Amino acid sequence: MRRLLQLPLHWQIAWGMILGAAVGVGLNLSAGDRRITLSGATLPDGWRSVRIHDQPHRIEIEVEPAEGAPRRWIIESVRTRPEHLGSLDELRARDPQAYRLYRRHGRSPARRVGQVAHRIGGIFLRLLRMVSIPLIITSLATGIMGLGRAGRLGRLFGHTLLYYLVTSMLAIMVGLVMVNTFRPGVRTEQVAAVATTGSASGQSLGEVLYGQIEAMIPTNPIGAAARSEFLSVISFTILFSVFTIWVGGSVAERLRQLAADAFDVMMAITMAVIRLAPLGVLFLMLYVTATQGAAVFASLAWYMGTVAAGLAVHALITLPLILKFVARRSPLGYARALSPALLTAFSSASSNGTLPLTMTCVEQEAGISNRVSSFVLPLGATVNMDGTALYEAVAVLFIAQLHHGGNLPLAQQMIVAFTALLASIGAAGIPHAGLVMMTIILQAVGLPVEMQGVILAVDRVLDMCRTSVNVWSDSCGCAVVARWEHE
Repeated sequence: MRRLLQLPLHWQIAWGMILGAAVGVGLNLSAGDRRITLSGATLPDGWRSVRIHDQPHRIEIEVEPAEGAPRRWIIESVRTRPEHLGSLDELRARDPQAYRLYRRHGRSPARRVGQVAHRIGGIFLRLLRMVSIPLIITSLATGIMGLGRAGRLGRLFGHTLLYYLVTSMLAIMVGLVMVNTFRPGVRTEQVAAVATTGSASGQSLGEVLYGQIEAMIPTNPIGAAARSEFLSVISFTILFSVFTIWVGGSVAERLRQLAADAFDVMMAITMAVIRLAPLGVLFLMLYVTATQGAAVFASLAWYMGTVAAGLAVHALITLPLILKFVARRSPLGYARALSPALLTAFSSASSNGTLPLTMTCVEQEAGISNRVSSFVLPLGATVNMDGTALYEAVAVLFIAQLHHGGNLPLAQQMIVAFTALLASIGAAGIPHAGLVMMTIILQAVGLPVEMQGVILAVDRVLDMCRTSVNVWSDSCGCAVVARWEHE
């Protein structure tokens, strides 16, 4: 145990994933199927018998009353027919007595263990949600207030933000194309035959997007933070930080120092939470595999390949084209100059930790002025997360495909794209920060947050890849902004 605790975090997570998956699959195979018939005193008055068949992906409950026609409930993890129920919560709402009998007598041993593991793993997810709002506020405020005088915000600020917004949206679009092309979440037999989900809830795309824009303007910023309205918090923090720089003087300095100190504390808390990730992964993977079996892993290879393909397209095609035709720099030569920073970013999975080396490479090896690099890189480490935005868009749509059995409607995919952009702005440049931000997007499209358990299993490898893309995009931004500034 001591040796295990001394391993790097990503190895601890890997062992947690392996152990949780192994125990869960073993339970699913040996104790995942249960049939029982109830009668007599265990039943409510007026009921003759209840037959329950609990399987990993399907629960059947048949109630035979003393009088009248029998009724049958079928609960599926992925609904194949409209008349079937999609969750036990629906059964509880439709037939509370049948739900109580199932909970008391009908659950298979694998499902009982899985549901206990789900509750324990849920504590880890609650800890991630706990740090989300303060981490967003302090991370954004520190990055923007650190820009200095208000006069520096002008043309340089506009060029920098334009580049960041464009490249982040390009990354997200690449991710959407990849996930809709490869469809990693429907590459398993258990969901391959399920029809694609229907249209959105009666709203047009314009109405949906307008609702997202409205959500960016909080009527009560403190109330928005208390209610975890992430988009409102992000937009108000950006506005507050920009106007803090505009006011300037001792007020700006005190607020900047307060934000920096608070961010240091929040990073310490977040890293402490992340240290619990191996246990969180263990219990979440135990829940998934005990209740669904080994088949759920069949999609992970496709999922990882989809994320890797999207990151490769953005890093090796999109950004080099921008370097070549906008910045007028050689992509190969620029990548060679930045290679120490890119390798460090890959190994550390932290764009903030790599920032000093990135600035050194950009200035000394690539010949970018300190005026540009000192402005673009610190801001980029906070608000420009191309790799994270792409990863989160693919991950959320992958989860949606697993959950619904097909792609989300176009309107909801646009919500994913828009929310991924804003969530990537609020992501801190530390390992696994995308896990915190992903809850924003899952909540925005009504997906269960606990399905992050599948993503957590391979998060470290993908985190290293997307962090390198984040740093590469920031560095390319220096060249582009330097060109626009006529340097």
